[in-house]
Amino acid sequence: MRPPSPEQVRRGRVKLALLALFFIAPFVLAWLAWRYEWATGTTSNYGELITPARPLQGEAFARLRGKWLLVTFDAAACDRYCERKLYFMRQIRRAQGKNEGRVDRLWLLTDGGAPSAELLAAIEGTHRAPAAGLAAQFPAAGALADHIYLVDPLGNLMMRYPREPDPSRMLKDLQRLLRVAGAG
Repeated sequence: MRPPSPEQVRRGRVKLALLALFFIAPFVLAWLAWRYEWATGTTSNYGELITPARPLQGEAFARLRGKWLLVTFDAAACDRYCERKLYFMRQIRRAQGKNEGRVDRLWLLTDGGAPSAELLAAIEGTHRAPAAGLAAQFPAAGALADHIYLVDPLGNLMMRYPREPDPSRMLKDLQRLLRVAGAG
């Protein structure tokens, strides 16, 4: 066997250097991005992210722990806006397909009244509970009834949607979470 020619040695070294660069470059680029804050500051989620302080407390949340939870606050004498929120929550859950069982809905009643039978039939499967003592755990930009909240399977308040939400964008948020989350 004869020794490699100088040209073969040079090509071999170039290949080795390119291979090393291929594996080292992602680490260097990630460090530079972190060091010089290259992030644009934009997010792909529609809902407003909420930093959880601690898991939500209350019997209603304990009973539904282990599932993603869409939560809304409103009076039992549900007006048109309230009905629309409940409808959006129902449709977003149904649109999950095979993941529908991983999502649940909770309507926290802000008064002692009873919802109409027609409304209860239309939103069948939505859990109801009194909101007494739970409202303080939910940050609101305006009134609590202005939002739909998303709670993760561990009971942490995670996201808040605006007063007039876009259901297709809410659906996209939840589908993305269900795809990447192992819990719930």
